Amino acid sequence: MDKKLDWIPRDNGLKNHELFGDEHFGTEADAPCTMYQLRPIKDPAGNVVEGLHTAWIIFNNPKQYNSYTTEMVKGAIAGFHKASMDRSVVATVFTAVGDKAFCTGGNTKEYAEYYSMRPHEYGDYMDLFNAMVDSILFCKKPTICRVNGMRVAGGQEIGMACDLTVASDLAIFGQAGPRHGSAPDGGSTDFLPWFLSMEDAMWNCISCEMWSAYKMKLKGLISKAVPVIKEGDRWVRNPAVVTDKYIENGEIVYGENVRGEDLKKAQDHIRSAKTDFTLLDKAVDDMTWTFTNLFPECLIKSVEGIRLKKKFFWDQTKVINRHWLAANMATEAYLGFNAFNNKKATGKDTIDFIRYRRLLIEGRTMDDAFFEEVLPKPKKEEKQ
Repeated sequence: MDKKLDWIPRDNGLKNHELFGDEHFGTEADAPCTMYQLRPIKDPAGNVVEGLHTAWIIFNNPKQYNSYTTEMVKGAIAGFHKASMDRSVVATVFTAVGDKAFCTGGNTKEYAEYYSMRPHEYGDYMDLFNAMVDSILFCKKPTICRVNGMRVAGGQEIGMACDLTVASDLAIFGQAGPRHGSAPDGGSTDFLPWFLSMEDAMWNCISCEMWSAYKMKLKGLISKAVPVIKEGDRWVRNPAVVTDKYIENGEIVYGENVRGEDLKKAQDHIRSAKTDFTLLDKAVDDMTWTFTNLFPECLIKSVEGIRLKKKFFWDQTKVINRHWLAANMATEAYLGFNAFNNKKATGKDTIDFIRYRRLLIEGRTMDDAFFEEVLPKPKKEEKQ
């Protein structure tokens, strides 16, 4: 074939489009940190496909239920950008270390001890948080949230920013803000109404109830819930959740928690069981294998077309929510995060809400005396 255009100069060296090196990533020994790993794509028989990968972005802070510190947020931003720019990456997997939590939101210790009463500093932090959500929504590879445990508060928000979710059936999902001094304005108020009915979105957002993985699958929040307890050759579904019937006495009970003595027995069973994420990882592999066998540009255009609906409302509110959340660090967030952060000393993780409302009725100034009246008191030391 004649080269008709060989006279036109061309530069065929590959360009590096990455903004970050590895400075924001750590290893398992560096907790708390964010880890970044490339793992090979596998076909349905388990064979490695040479040259193609999934990028795993892993929160590593299991002692604090994988809550994200400021540095971990930077790691997530860097990770999703790195995955976007890596030509060998087919899809991105967002997950965490351990079997207790995917993520429980911002690091309460950091919030209480540093950011509370420093609204300007928290505003700067929120710029990073918003950039983390943007990095997920703008990732040029499909994103899978692999939920290995609790997905709560800010963890729920960054999880919903992902394109698809597969979950351990021991996972729980929900918000915590209105109970602990914040509002779920880091994505939940934008995303929940797309996933759930308006009534369910409202109640899940404000009640601070925790809903099971099976309930969230039923309601459309996640793609799949898989058992992670294996006894011999048998997989055991979460014994704390109703999965063997749909209706009882005219009420939908599938996905609801069992109660009474059954719940106590189930909790004992779970505590003594060993988790096995084989089925969870297979669900991730099945998704990534599907992606591998699609035209990559057609795939990401299709993904972006769905994402746009979430992006629209997120973009409408993220800046004004940033300012409110920063200002709130001098009032209710100060109370809520410090109550939670000092629960070991006081035995209680929330303020006295009744007293708080009564002080507001009186028009009291929010000063140290006000805060002292509603915060839990340290437990008295027992006399020797």
